[in-house]
Amino acid sequence: MENKLIKWDTMRTAVAECHSVDEITLIRNKAEAYRYALKQAKESPEVIRKAEEIKLRAERRAGELLKETIRKPEEGRPVEVSKGTTLIDMGISRDQSSKWQKIADIPEDKFENYLEVEKELSTAGAIRVSKQLEREEKIEAIKSSNPETPDGIYQVLYADPPWKYSDVMNDRGSGGFGVPGGASFHYPTMTIDELCSLKIDEISDDNSVLFLWVTSPFLEDSFKIINSWGFKYKSSFVWDKVKHNMGHYNSVRHEFLLICTKGSFTPQIKILHDSVVTQERTKHSEKPEVFRQIIDEIYPRGNRIELFARKKTDNWDVYGNQI
Repeated sequence: MENKLIKWDTMRTAVAECHSVDEITLIRNKAEAYRYALKQAKESPEVIRKAEEIKLRAERRAGELLKETIRKPEEGRPVEVSKGTTLIDMGISRDQSSKWQKIADIPEDKFENYLEVEKELSTAGAIRVSKQLEREEKIEAIKSSNPETPDGIYQVLYADPPWKYSDVMNDRGSGGFGVPGGASFHYPTMTIDELCSLKIDEISDDNSVLFLWVTSPFLEDSFKIINSWGFKYKSSFVWDKVKHNMGHYNSVRHEFLLICTKGSFTPQIKILHDSVVTQERTKHSEKPEVFRQIIDEIYPRGNRIELFARKKTDNWDVYGNQI
């Protein structure tokens, strides 16, 4: 065992000191051959893990070198690593080159943490770490550029909050570097406390109405937000989406649009729309325009704003970082 550890330490040093894509690829391939042979020989997980670690370190180093030296190909020609040398010449596929450069994008401390905490190391696992970190950076960038709260006063408010779900799809259904699912794939999400802290009370008129979208898991929590914003719940619409989404307790095909008022603000036009609206869902989180039309019909007068909007709509002010 001691000799094996000496061998792994030697290979690890060689990886760190290597400055040639050809040489680091040879070390990577040798480590992969060791890993395969050790698995076939049913060696201990600790020894196999060492081979996996060396392979990943070599792939990361290869990615760093490729990022430094790779040249974009002319149309119809293979990617050049350096003048006169292509990936094909070196026995590296474009897929490998792309993956290794992704691993090289992982900050050193995050990469070392992955090697330390994960029981099973793999190229695919490292790629998942890289992609998750990339998503987190984009989310933080969007959050940091979040627009200022509007300074107008509004009588009609329409909101589709970016609910932060607790569900996380992990690599193997356990801890470690998981991959966020659901809404987090599409836009930055907010916790209940973050939503409650928004100064919506300050931009809503003493007599105003709030139409708030909420899914079943957040129905109870939505009342904390409603109260924090200065409104009281009055009634609701139900959107029948036709298409189903898998839930924990049932197959979900509906969403709620809660009607809440501040002060005295009953409908300006006495039209009683059906409380259940059937409209097949389309893109993730996109709401049917028929609900905005209903709002405009029963409240045709007053300043109006859509919170967390994704597009500009005539006669509506908008607030949201996806505009």
